[in-house]
Amino acid sequence: MIGIILGLAVLMGLAYIGWSILWVAPIAAGVVALTGGLDLLDAYKDTYMGGLVGFAKSWFPVFMLGAIFGKLMEDTGMARSVAVALTKLIGTERAILGVLASAAVLTYGGVSLFVVVFAVYPLALTMFKEADIPRRLIPATVALGAFTFTMTAVPGTPQIQNLIPMEHFATDAMAAPIMGIAATIVMAVGGYLYLRRRERKLKANGEAYTEPKDKNVLGSEADIPNFFLSLLPLLTVLVTLNAFGWDIIVALISGILLIMLLNLSKFKGFVSAINSGASGSVLAILNTSAAVGFGTVVKAVPGFDRLTELLMGIRGNPLISEAVTVNILAGSTGSASGGLGIALEALGSRYYDIAMESGISPEAFHRVASLASGGLDALPHNGAVLTLFAITGMTHKDSYKDIFVVAVLIPIVAVAVSILIASIGIY
Repeated sequence: MIGIILGLAVLMGLAYIGWSILWVAPIAAGVVALTGGLDLLDAYKDTYMGGLVGFAKSWFPVFMLGAIFGKLMEDTGMARSVAVALTKLIGTERAILGVLASAAVLTYGGVSLFVVVFAVYPLALTMFKEADIPRRLIPATVALGAFTFTMTAVPGTPQIQNLIPMEHFATDAMAAPIMGIAATIVMAVGGYLYLRRRERKLKANGEAYTEPKDKNVLGSEADIPNFFLSLLPLLTVLVTLNAFGWDIIVALISGILLIMLLNLSKFKGFVSAINSGASGSVLAILNTSAAVGFGTVVKAVPGFDRLTELLMGIRGNPLISEAVTVNILAGSTGSASGGLGIALEALGSRYYDIAMESGISPEAFHRVASLASGGLDALPHNGAVLTLFAITGMTHKDSYKDIFVVAVLIPIVAVAVSILIASIGIY
């Protein structure tokens, strides 16, 4: 038990100071193996690598196709077209709403979080400048739209955090829609009201918009595609996944092909975009798989049985135990998908058995697992948070407080609300 806790501490501590999880996870797994009485070399070559390879085998096609889909949306201008149209529709006077709505639509349509940040940030600058809103609120606004409810809560979202639970609970992407919608309202409305309150407070204190050092990010709107055509690939992924019940791989391929068909005049850039998306997906899947490999070693040591007893022994609704487990592991790894992968690889079958025995729908366990992955994952060492700061030119001191509220605290409240709803038998 002490070894497992120490391994988690090593993983979180080294990730927090910026070390790559690709080599931090094996070190943390080594700590767990040594203190758990496992042979160190066997634990690495067989147990750790078995977990890493197993997760990569299952999910690499989704990561790769999702990254290619997002990169094509970005390079063809379709992502920017959607964002521009939505921000104009909502208006400058509601700049925060316009930015978060743009990020939310793109994320829900299957565009990766990182591509969404690149697509929305230039528009956020324009909107925030016209509304004279301090730039320090841009990271939290984008995070609210891309890293929260559209990632874990909205029924049918094609993001990986909503797909991983499907194989463990025999569910689909629309699992527990009422719970998901309730959590969506808590996160979206609660986060938006908080950011508007912060806007008023900062302006009252004399803060205003300031120009970024890099003014070349704004780009041109002259060559972006038609808004309605740009929406079609997003709708294709959503409809084929949820209405037609197609596998996510087929749904993403359909979206990719449609992007290419609608942008034949830009065919010279397709190979570059596909290569870039495919290359970027390798690091993303390896980071997540490395975290899952760590969890596989944890599962193999004797202390895991005791840890399981403690987690399963949390009194009350078993969904509480699941939420606590996933949240802790997501926070430790700094990754929603990584923490979720560890938790369900180790305990997914146990929670499924509990669902069968208790009469609680497996869909409820699916939705709570997905929601819980989007809480503590957004601690300061989270990769998406660090990328967001790098792109926007902000720092933890400037903006992390607001990200913590909209992407950590409020999502945890949303998990609690969804569990309350499930406790009365509504899913």
